[in-house]
Amino acid sequence: MPASRTARLQTRSPGLALAVLCAGTLMIILDGSIVTVALPAIQHDLGFSASGFTWTVNAYLIAFGGLLLLAGRLGDLLGRRRVFVAGLTVFTLASVLCGLAGSPALLVAARFLQAAGGALVSAVSLGMLVTLFRTPAERARALGAFAFTGSAGAAAGQVLGGVLTDTLGWHWVFLINVPIGVATVALALRALPPEAGTGLRGGSDALGAVLVTAGAMLAVYSIVQAQQLGWSSGRVLLLAAASVVLLSAFLGRQAVAAHPLLPLRLLRSRRLLGANLIQLLFLAAMFSFQVQIALYLQQVLHQSALATGLAMLPAALSIGAASLGLSARLIGRFGERTVLLAGLVLLLAARLLLIRLPVHGSYLADLLPVMLLTGGGGLAFPAVTGIGMAGAEPQDAGVASGLFNTTQQLGAALGVAALSTVAASRTAHLARPGVSTEAALTGGYHLAFEVGAGLLLLAIAVTATLPRHRPAGAASAERAAEADPAPASVH
Repeated sequence: MPASRTARLQTRSPGLALAVLCAGTLMIILDGSIVTVALPAIQHDLGFSASGFTWTVNAYLIAFGGLLLLAGRLGDLLGRRRVFVAGLTVFTLASVLCGLAGSPALLVAARFLQAAGGALVSAVSLGMLVTLFRTPAERARALGAFAFTGSAGAAAGQVLGGVLTDTLGWHWVFLINVPIGVATVALALRALPPEAGTGLRGGSDALGAVLVTAGAMLAVYSIVQAQQLGWSSGRVLLLAAASVVLLSAFLGRQAVAAHPLLPLRLLRSRRLLGANLIQLLFLAAMFSFQVQIALYLQQVLHQSALATGLAMLPAALSIGAASLGLSARLIGRFGERTVLLAGLVLLLAARLLLIRLPVHGSYLADLLPVMLLTGGGGLAFPAVTGIGMAGAEPQDAGVASGLFNTTQQLGAALGVAALSTVAASRTAHLARPGVSTEAALTGGYHLAFEVGAGLLLLAIAVTATLPRHRPAGAASAERAAEADPAPASVH
Protein backbone atom coordinates (compact mmCIF):
# COMPACT_ATOMS: atom_id res chain seq x y z
CA MET A 1 0.00 0.00 0.00
CA PRO A 2 1.41 3.45 -0.91
CA ALA A 3 2.72 5.39 2.06
CA SER A 4 0.40 8.34 1.43
CA ARG A 5 -2.66 6.09 1.48
CA THR A 6 -1.44 4.47 4.70
CA ALA A 7 -1.04 7.89 6.34
CA ARG A 8 -4.60 8.89 5.43
CA LEU A 9 -5.98 5.64 6.82
CA GLN A 10 -4.01 6.06 10.00
CA THR A 11 -5.54 9.47 10.65
CA ARG A 12 -9.18 8.61 9.90
CA SER A 13 -10.35 7.73 13.41
CA PRO A 14 -7.47 7.40 15.88
CA GLY A 15 -9.71 7.58 18.94
CA LEU A 16 -11.83 4.67 17.71
CA ALA A 17 -8.71 2.73 16.71
CA LEU A 18 -7.31 3.12 20.22
CA ALA A 19 -10.65 2.00 21.69
CA VAL A 20 -10.58 -1.13 19.51
CA LEU A 21 -7.02 -2.02 20.54
CA CYS A 22 -7.91 -1.48 24.20
CA ALA A 23 -11.10 -3.55 23.85
CA GLY A 24 -9.17 -6.45 22.36
CA THR A 25 -6.62 -6.27 25.14
CA LEU A 26 -9.37 -5.96 27.75
CA MET A 27 -10.91 -9.23 26.56
CA ILE A 28 -7.63 -11.08 26.98
CA ILE A 29 -6.82 -9.65 30.43
CA LEU A 30 -10.40 -9.91 31.69
CA ASP A 31 -10.49 -13.57 30.70
CA GLY A 32 -7.42 -14.34 32.80
CA SER A 33 -8.85 -13.01 36.06
CA ILE A 34 -12.50 -13.89 35.47
CA VAL A 35 -11.72 -17.60 34.98
CA THR A 36 -9.72 -17.81 38.21
CA VAL A 37 -12.80 -17.01 40.29
CA ALA A 38 -14.86 -19.68 38.50
CA LEU A 39 -12.32 -22.52 38.94
CA PRO A 40 -14.02 -24.20 41.96
CA ALA A 41 -17.36 -24.32 40.14
CA ILE A 42 -15.70 -25.64 36.98
CA GLN A 43 -13.92 -28.35 38.95
CA HIS A 44 -17.16 -29.46 40.60
CA ASP A 45 -19.35 -29.48 37.48
CA LEU A 46 -16.91 -31.14 35.07
CA GLY A 47 -15.36 -33.57 37.54
CA PHE A 48 -11.76 -32.36 37.35
CA SER A 49 -9.32 -34.07 39.70
CA ALA A 50 -7.75 -32.08 42.54
CA SER A 51 -4.65 -31.38 40.43
CA GLY A 52 -6.18 -31.62 36.96
CA PHE A 53 -8.38 -28.54 37.18
CA THR A 54 -5.31 -26.30 37.23
CA TRP A 55 -4.85 -27.15 33.55
CA THR A 56 -7.77 -24.86 32.85
CA VAL A 57 -5.26 -22.09 33.59
CA ASN A 58 -2.00 -23.85 32.68
CA ALA A 59 -3.06 -24.79 29.14
CA TYR A 60 -3.82 -21.13 28.49
CA LEU A 61 -0.53 -19.89 29.95
CA ILE A 62 1.60 -22.37 28.01
CA ALA A 63 0.01 -21.68 24.63
CA PHE A 64 -0.21 -17.93 25.16
CA GLY A 65 3.39 -17.52 26.27
CA GLY A 66 4.73 -19.91 23.65
CA LEU A 67 3.03 -18.36 20.63
CA LEU A 68 3.59 -14.64 21.26
CA LEU A 69 6.84 -14.22 19.34
CA LEU A 70 5.56 -16.22 16.37
CA ALA A 71 2.31 -14.24 16.44
CA GLY A 72 4.22 -10.96 16.37
CA ARG A 73 6.20 -12.02 13.33
CA LEU A 74 3.01 -13.13 11.56
CA GLY A 75 1.75 -9.60 12.07
CA ASP A 76 4.75 -8.24 10.15
CA LEU A 77 4.34 -10.83 7.38
CA LEU A 78 0.57 -10.87 6.92
CA GLY A 79 -0.38 -7.40 8.16
CA ARG A 80 -1.14 -6.51 11.76
CA ARG A 81 -4.84 -5.72 11.29
CA ARG A 82 -5.41 -9.08 9.59
CA VAL A 83 -3.69 -10.94 12.43
CA PHE A 84 -5.53 -8.86 15.08
CA VAL A 85 -8.93 -9.66 13.53
CA ALA A 86 -8.01 -13.34 13.07
CA GLY A 87 -6.94 -13.54 16.70
CA LEU A 88 -10.17 -11.96 17.94
CA THR A 89 -12.18 -14.37 15.78
CA VAL A 90 -10.31 -17.43 17.08
CA PHE A 91 -10.58 -16.18 20.68
CA THR A 92 -14.33 -15.59 20.34
CA LEU A 93 -15.04 -18.97 18.75
CA ALA A 94 -12.89 -20.72 21.34
CA SER A 95 -14.84 -18.91 24.07
CA VAL A 96 -18.02 -20.50 22.69
CA LEU A 97 -16.35 -23.93 22.88
CA CYS A 98 -15.24 -23.23 26.46
CA GLY A 99 -18.74 -22.19 27.50
CA LEU A 100 -20.30 -25.30 25.93
CA ALA A 101 -17.61 -27.72 27.16
CA GLY A 102 -19.03 -30.78 28.86
CA SER A 103 -15.80 -32.57 29.75
CA PRO A 104 -12.39 -31.65 31.17
CA ALA A 105 -10.57 -32.63 27.96
CA LEU A 106 -12.76 -30.42 25.77
CA LEU A 107 -12.39 -27.44 28.09
CA VAL A 108 -8.59 -27.73 28.24
CA ALA A 109 -8.39 -28.06 24.43
CA ALA A 110 -10.67 -25.04 23.98
CA ARG A 111 -8.56 -23.04 26.44
CA PHE A 112 -5.45 -23.86 24.41
CA LEU A 113 -7.20 -22.60 21.25
CA GLN A 114 -8.43 -19.54 23.12
CA ALA A 115 -4.85 -18.75 24.14
CA ALA A 116 -3.68 -19.01 20.51
CA GLY A 117 -6.23 -16.33 19.56
CA GLY A 118 -5.23 -14.23 22.57
CA ALA A 119 -1.56 -14.43 21.57
CA LEU A 120 -2.37 -13.15 18.06
CA VAL A 121 -4.29 -10.19 19.50
CA SER A 122 -1.73 -9.29 22.18
CA ALA A 123 1.34 -9.71 20.00
CA VAL A 124 0.32 -7.11 17.41
CA SER A 125 -1.58 -4.60 19.55
CA LEU A 126 1.48 -2.65 20.71
CA GLY A 127 2.93 -2.66 17.20
CA MET A 128 -0.22 -1.04 15.83
CA LEU A 129 -0.44 1.41 18.71
CA VAL A 130 3.06 2.82 18.28
CA THR A 131 2.63 3.19 14.50
CA LEU A 132 -0.80 4.84 14.79
CA PHE A 133 0.35 7.34 17.44
CA ARG A 134 3.69 8.61 16.25
CA THR A 135 4.59 11.69 18.28
CA PRO A 136 5.86 11.28 21.86
CA ALA A 137 2.87 13.03 23.47
CA GLU A 138 0.29 11.04 21.47
CA ARG A 139 2.10 7.77 22.10
CA ALA A 140 2.38 8.46 25.83
CA ARG A 141 -1.37 9.14 26.10
CA ALA A 142 -2.21 6.04 24.08
CA LEU A 143 0.14 3.85 26.15
CA GLY A 144 -1.38 5.28 29.32
CA ALA A 145 -4.86 4.27 28.14
CA PHE A 146 -3.49 0.85 27.18
CA ALA A 147 -1.99 0.34 30.64
CA PHE A 148 -5.20 1.55 32.30
CA THR A 149 -7.10 -1.09 30.33
CA GLY A 150 -4.86 -3.76 31.80
CA SER A 151 -5.32 -2.70 35.42
CA ALA A 152 -9.07 -2.12 34.98
CA GLY A 153 -9.51 -5.53 33.36
CA ALA A 154 -7.62 -7.32 36.12
CA ALA A 155 -9.67 -5.56 38.82
CA ALA A 156 -13.04 -5.99 37.12
CA GLY A 157 -12.44 -9.63 36.21
CA GLN A 158 -12.51 -10.94 39.77
CA VAL A 159 -15.72 -9.08 40.62
CA LEU A 160 -17.45 -9.94 37.34
CA GLY A 161 -16.36 -13.57 37.57
CA GLY A 162 -17.98 -13.93 40.98
CA VAL A 163 -21.21 -12.28 39.86
CA LEU A 164 -21.54 -14.36 36.67
CA THR A 165 -20.65 -17.64 38.38
CA ASP A 166 -23.13 -17.10 41.21
CA THR A 167 -26.02 -15.83 39.07
CA LEU A 168 -25.75 -17.45 35.61
CA GLY A 169 -23.17 -20.22 36.06
CA TRP A 170 -19.49 -20.60 35.19
CA HIS A 171 -20.26 -21.10 31.48
CA TRP A 172 -20.95 -17.37 31.21
CA VAL A 173 -17.44 -16.34 32.23
CA PHE A 174 -16.55 -17.58 28.72
CA LEU A 175 -19.76 -16.78 26.83
CA ILE A 176 -19.57 -13.13 27.91
CA ASN A 177 -16.66 -12.82 25.46
CA VAL A 178 -18.90 -13.57 22.44
CA PRO A 179 -20.82 -10.27 22.09
CA ILE A 180 -17.70 -8.28 23.00
CA GLY A 181 -15.63 -10.18 20.44
CA VAL A 182 -18.16 -9.78 17.63
CA ALA A 183 -18.50 -6.04 18.25
CA THR A 184 -14.73 -5.55 18.47
CA VAL A 185 -14.14 -7.42 15.18
CA ALA A 186 -16.71 -5.23 13.42
CA LEU A 187 -15.14 -2.04 14.79
CA ALA A 188 -11.61 -3.25 14.00
CA LEU A 189 -12.47 -3.70 10.32
CA ARG A 190 -13.72 -0.11 10.29
CA ALA A 191 -11.19 1.70 12.48
CA LEU A 192 -7.83 -0.04 12.03
CA PRO A 193 -5.86 0.74 8.87
CA PRO A 194 -5.27 -2.23 6.55
CA GLU A 195 -1.64 -3.15 6.03
CA ALA A 196 0.10 -5.17 3.36
CA GLY A 197 2.64 -7.38 5.11
CA THR A 198 5.80 -8.61 3.45
CA GLY A 199 4.15 -11.97 2.74
CA LEU A 200 4.93 -15.48 3.98
CA ARG A 201 7.08 -16.33 0.96
CA GLY A 202 9.25 -13.31 1.50
CA GLY A 203 9.78 -13.71 5.23
CA SER A 204 8.82 -17.10 6.60
CA ASP A 205 11.20 -19.19 8.73
CA ALA A 206 9.35 -22.43 9.47
CA LEU A 207 12.22 -24.07 11.37
CA GLY A 208 12.75 -20.97 13.51
CA ALA A 209 9.02 -20.84 14.25
CA VAL A 210 9.02 -24.46 15.46
CA LEU A 211 12.13 -23.94 17.62
CA VAL A 212 10.99 -20.74 19.34
CA THR A 213 7.41 -21.90 19.88
CA ALA A 214 8.50 -25.24 21.35
CA GLY A 215 11.24 -23.57 23.43
CA ALA A 216 8.94 -20.86 24.80
CA MET A 217 6.18 -23.38 25.59
CA LEU A 218 8.66 -25.60 27.44
CA ALA A 219 9.94 -22.57 29.37
CA VAL A 220 6.44 -21.65 30.53
CA TYR A 221 5.62 -25.31 31.23
CA SER A 222 8.75 -25.68 33.37
CA ILE A 223 7.67 -22.63 35.41
CA VAL A 224 4.18 -24.09 35.83
CA GLN A 225 5.67 -27.41 36.97
CA ALA A 226 8.06 -25.62 39.35
CA GLN A 227 5.07 -24.18 41.20
CA GLN A 228 3.83 -27.72 41.84
CA LEU A 229 7.06 -29.74 42.19
CA GLY A 230 9.69 -27.20 43.28
CA TRP A 231 12.70 -25.87 41.40
CA SER A 232 14.93 -28.79 42.39
CA SER A 233 12.66 -31.38 40.79
CA GLY A 234 14.36 -33.52 38.14
CA ARG A 235 11.43 -33.02 35.77
CA VAL A 236 11.59 -29.24 36.13
CA LEU A 237 15.35 -29.19 35.53
CA LEU A 238 14.98 -31.41 32.46
CA LEU A 239 12.23 -29.23 31.01
CA ALA A 240 14.25 -26.06 31.67
CA ALA A 241 17.35 -27.58 30.05
CA ALA A 242 15.35 -28.65 26.99
CA SER A 243 13.92 -25.13 26.74
CA VAL A 244 17.42 -23.60 26.87
CA VAL A 245 18.64 -25.97 24.14
CA LEU A 246 15.71 -25.17 21.84
CA LEU A 247 15.94 -21.41 22.37
CA SER A 248 19.71 -21.50 21.83
CA ALA A 249 19.13 -23.42 18.60
CA PHE A 250 16.58 -20.79 17.63
CA LEU A 251 19.11 -17.97 18.11
CA GLY A 252 21.66 -19.92 16.08
CA ARG A 253 19.09 -20.36 13.35
CA GLN A 254 18.33 -16.62 13.31
CA ALA A 255 21.99 -15.87 12.64
CA VAL A 256 21.94 -17.83 9.35
CA ALA A 257 18.30 -17.72 8.20
CA ALA A 258 17.59 -15.74 5.05
CA HIS A 259 14.40 -14.32 6.60
CA PRO A 260 14.81 -14.61 10.38
CA LEU A 261 11.78 -14.72 12.64
CA LEU A 262 13.63 -12.52 15.15
CA PRO A 263 16.19 -10.34 13.36
CA LEU A 264 19.23 -10.33 15.63
CA ARG A 265 19.76 -6.65 14.86
CA LEU A 266 16.88 -6.01 17.27
CA LEU A 267 19.00 -7.38 20.11
CA ARG A 268 21.65 -4.76 19.37
CA SER A 269 19.23 -1.99 20.36
CA ARG A 270 20.08 -0.96 23.93
CA ARG A 271 16.64 0.56 24.34
CA LEU A 272 14.74 -2.52 23.19
CA LEU A 273 16.92 -5.04 25.03
CA GLY A 274 17.11 -2.94 28.20
CA ALA A 275 13.36 -2.27 28.24
CA ASN A 276 12.57 -5.98 27.93
CA LEU A 277 14.94 -6.82 30.79
CA ILE A 278 13.51 -4.05 32.99
CA GLN A 279 9.98 -5.18 32.26
CA LEU A 280 10.80 -8.81 33.12
CA LEU A 281 12.31 -7.75 36.46
CA PHE A 282 9.64 -5.36 37.67
CA LEU A 283 6.69 -7.47 36.50
CA ALA A 284 8.16 -10.45 38.35
CA ALA A 285 8.07 -8.34 41.52
CA MET A 286 4.59 -6.88 40.82
CA PHE A 287 2.74 -10.09 39.98
CA SER A 288 4.24 -12.05 42.86
CA PHE A 289 3.20 -9.19 45.19
CA GLN A 290 -0.43 -9.63 44.17
CA VAL A 291 -0.37 -13.34 44.98
CA GLN A 292 1.41 -12.98 48.32
CA ILE A 293 -0.73 -10.09 49.56
CA ALA A 294 -3.89 -12.02 48.68
CA LEU A 295 -2.57 -15.01 50.63
CA TYR A 296 -1.56 -12.80 53.56
CA LEU A 297 -5.04 -11.30 53.74
CA GLN A 298 -6.76 -14.70 53.68
CA GLN A 299 -4.32 -16.95 55.57
CA VAL A 300 -2.88 -14.52 58.11
CA LEU A 301 -5.63 -11.91 58.60
CA HIS A 302 -8.37 -14.49 57.79
CA GLN A 303 -10.27 -12.24 55.40
CA SER A 304 -12.90 -13.66 53.01
CA ALA A 305 -12.34 -13.89 49.27
CA LEU A 306 -14.67 -10.93 48.67
CA ALA A 307 -12.93 -8.81 51.32
CA THR A 308 -9.57 -9.71 49.78
CA GLY A 309 -10.71 -8.59 46.34
CA LEU A 310 -11.97 -5.30 47.72
CA ALA A 311 -8.74 -4.81 49.69
CA MET A 312 -6.72 -5.18 46.46
CA LEU A 313 -8.91 -2.70 44.59
CA PRO A 314 -6.98 0.47 45.63
CA ALA A 315 -3.85 -0.97 44.00
CA ALA A 316 -5.66 -1.46 40.69
CA LEU A 317 -7.24 1.99 40.93
CA SER A 318 -3.94 3.71 41.72
CA ILE A 319 -2.25 1.93 38.80
CA GLY A 320 -5.11 2.94 36.53
CA ALA A 321 -5.12 6.56 37.67
CA ALA A 322 -1.35 6.89 37.19
CA SER A 323 -1.34 5.27 33.77
CA LEU A 324 -4.37 7.08 32.36
CA GLY A 325 -4.25 10.50 33.98
CA LEU A 326 -0.63 11.17 34.92
CA SER A 327 1.89 9.16 32.91
CA ALA A 328 1.42 10.95 29.57
CA ARG A 329 1.87 14.42 31.08
CA LEU A 330 4.95 13.39 33.02
CA ILE A 331 6.51 11.62 30.03
CA GLY A 332 5.86 14.65 27.86
CA ARG A 333 7.60 16.91 30.37
CA PHE A 334 10.41 14.78 31.80
CA GLY A 335 10.92 11.96 29.31
CA GLU A 336 10.29 8.22 29.47
CA ARG A 337 13.50 7.28 31.31
CA THR A 338 12.86 9.69 34.21
CA VAL A 339 9.24 8.61 34.57
CA LEU A 340 10.28 4.95 34.48
CA LEU A 341 12.76 5.57 37.29
CA ALA A 342 10.10 7.36 39.34
CA GLY A 343 7.65 4.50 38.89
CA LEU A 344 10.24 1.89 39.89
CA VAL A 345 11.23 3.88 42.98
CA LEU A 346 7.57 4.00 44.10
CA LEU A 347 7.28 0.23 43.61
CA LEU A 348 10.49 -0.28 45.59
CA ALA A 349 9.15 1.87 48.43
CA ALA A 350 6.03 -0.31 48.54
CA ARG A 351 8.13 -3.49 48.82
CA LEU A 352 10.28 -1.99 51.57
CA LEU A 353 7.13 -1.24 53.57
CA LEU A 354 5.99 -4.83 53.11
CA ILE A 355 9.22 -6.21 54.58
CA ARG A 356 8.07 -4.94 57.99
CA LEU A 357 4.50 -6.22 57.62
CA PRO A 358 3.33 -7.43 61.09
CA VAL A 359 1.56 -10.69 61.82
CA HIS A 360 -1.51 -8.89 63.17
CA GLY A 361 -1.47 -6.01 60.74
CA SER A 362 -3.94 -3.21 60.18
CA TYR A 363 -5.17 -2.69 56.64
CA LEU A 364 -5.33 1.10 56.90
CA ALA A 365 -1.92 1.50 58.56
CA ASP A 366 0.07 -1.33 56.95
CA LEU A 367 -1.47 -2.18 53.58
CA LEU A 368 -3.33 0.82 52.19
CA PRO A 369 -0.10 2.90 51.79
CA VAL A 370 1.40 -0.05 49.91
CA MET A 371 -1.62 -0.25 47.60
CA LEU A 372 -1.32 3.45 46.79
CA LEU A 373 2.44 3.29 46.17
CA THR A 374 1.85 0.38 43.79
CA GLY A 375 0.44 3.01 41.45
CA GLY A 376 4.08 3.39 40.41
CA GLY A 377 3.38 0.50 38.06
CA GLY A 378 1.04 2.82 36.17
CA LEU A 379 4.00 5.12 35.52
CA ALA A 380 6.52 2.38 34.82
CA PHE A 381 4.59 0.35 32.27
CA PRO A 382 3.77 3.09 29.71
CA ALA A 383 7.31 4.47 30.04
CA VAL A 384 9.11 1.14 29.59
CA THR A 385 6.81 0.23 26.69
CA GLY A 386 7.54 3.53 24.95
CA ILE A 387 11.28 3.03 25.42
CA GLY A 388 11.19 -0.54 24.13
CA MET A 389 8.97 -0.02 21.11
CA ALA A 390 10.88 3.10 20.06
CA GLY A 391 13.96 0.88 19.83
CA ALA A 392 12.50 -1.06 16.88
CA GLU A 393 12.16 0.01 13.25
CA PRO A 394 8.60 0.24 11.85
CA GLN A 395 9.00 -2.94 9.77
CA ASP A 396 9.89 -4.84 12.95
CA ALA A 397 7.11 -3.42 15.13
CA GLY A 398 5.16 -6.69 15.12
CA VAL A 399 8.01 -8.91 16.23
CA ALA A 400 9.14 -6.30 18.79
CA SER A 401 5.59 -6.25 20.17
CA GLY A 402 5.60 -10.05 20.34
CA LEU A 403 8.96 -10.04 22.12
CA PHE A 404 7.70 -7.44 24.60
CA ASN A 405 4.58 -9.47 25.36
CA THR A 406 6.70 -12.62 25.73
CA THR A 407 8.88 -11.03 28.41
CA GLN A 408 5.70 -9.82 30.13
CA GLN A 409 4.34 -13.34 30.38
CA LEU A 410 7.66 -14.90 31.38
CA GLY A 411 8.30 -12.18 33.97
CA ALA A 412 4.87 -12.64 35.54
CA ALA A 413 5.02 -16.44 35.53
CA LEU A 414 8.63 -16.61 36.72
CA GLY A 415 8.01 -14.09 39.49
CA VAL A 416 4.96 -15.91 40.85
CA ALA A 417 6.65 -19.33 40.68
CA ALA A 418 10.04 -18.30 42.07
CA LEU A 419 8.89 -16.01 44.88
CA SER A 420 6.07 -18.35 45.90
CA THR A 421 8.66 -21.11 46.20
CA VAL A 422 10.92 -18.82 48.25
CA ALA A 423 8.05 -17.91 50.58
CA ALA A 424 6.97 -21.54 51.02
CA SER A 425 10.51 -22.68 51.77
CA ARG A 426 11.02 -19.97 54.38
CA THR A 427 7.64 -20.73 55.96
CA ALA A 428 8.52 -24.43 56.23
CA HIS A 429 11.83 -23.50 57.89
CA LEU A 430 10.09 -21.25 60.45
CA ALA A 431 7.28 -23.70 61.23
CA ARG A 432 8.25 -25.27 64.57
CA PRO A 433 6.70 -25.70 68.02
CA GLY A 434 5.94 -22.37 69.62
CA VAL A 435 5.66 -20.49 66.31
CA SER A 436 2.13 -19.80 65.09
CA THR A 437 1.11 -20.64 61.56
CA GLU A 438 0.43 -16.95 60.92
CA ALA A 439 3.93 -15.97 62.08
CA ALA A 440 5.59 -18.62 59.90
CA LEU A 441 3.56 -17.55 56.86
CA THR A 442 4.36 -13.88 57.43
CA GLY A 443 8.07 -14.69 57.72
CA GLY A 444 7.90 -16.45 54.36
CA TYR A 445 6.20 -13.48 52.76
CA HIS A 446 8.84 -11.15 54.22
CA LEU A 447 11.60 -13.06 52.39
CA ALA A 448 9.63 -12.99 49.14
CA PHE A 449 9.15 -9.23 49.49
CA GLU A 450 12.89 -8.83 50.08
CA VAL A 451 13.64 -10.74 46.88
CA GLY A 452 11.07 -8.61 45.05
CA ALA A 453 12.81 -5.47 46.32
CA GLY A 454 16.08 -6.85 44.97
CA LEU A 455 14.52 -7.37 41.54
CA LEU A 456 13.31 -3.78 41.55
CA LEU A 457 16.78 -2.52 42.51
CA LEU A 458 18.19 -4.41 39.51
CA ALA A 459 15.51 -2.85 37.28
CA ILE A 460 16.47 0.63 38.57
CA ALA A 461 20.15 -0.08 37.88
CA VAL A 462 19.42 -1.18 34.30
CA THR A 463 17.20 1.88 33.75
CA ALA A 464 20.04 4.15 34.85
CA THR A 465 22.20 2.76 32.02
CA LEU A 466 19.68 3.55 29.27
CA PRO A 467 20.38 6.50 26.96
CA ARG A 468 18.72 9.72 28.06
CA HIS A 469 17.57 10.74 24.58
CA ARG A 470 15.90 9.01 21.70
CA PRO A 471 18.11 7.59 18.93
CA ALA A 472 18.57 9.89 15.99
CA GLY A 473 16.42 7.68 13.72
CA ALA A 474 13.50 7.78 16.10
CA ALA A 475 13.82 11.53 16.54
CA SER A 476 13.83 12.01 12.77
CA ALA A 477 10.75 9.84 12.41
CA GLU A 478 8.96 11.84 15.07
CA ARG A 479 9.90 15.13 13.42
CA ALA A 480 8.52 13.77 10.15
CA ALA A 481 5.34 12.70 11.91
CA GLU A 482 4.95 16.12 13.48
CA ALA A 483 5.34 17.67 10.02
CA ASP A 484 2.43 15.54 8.72
CA PRO A 485 -0.41 17.97 7.89
CA ALA A 486 -2.94 15.57 9.51
CA PRO A 487 -1.24 13.83 12.41
CA ALA A 488 -3.04 11.21 14.45
CA SER A 489 -4.34 12.26 17.82
CA VAL A 490 -6.00 10.69 20.82
CA HIS A 491 -9.49 12.04 21.49
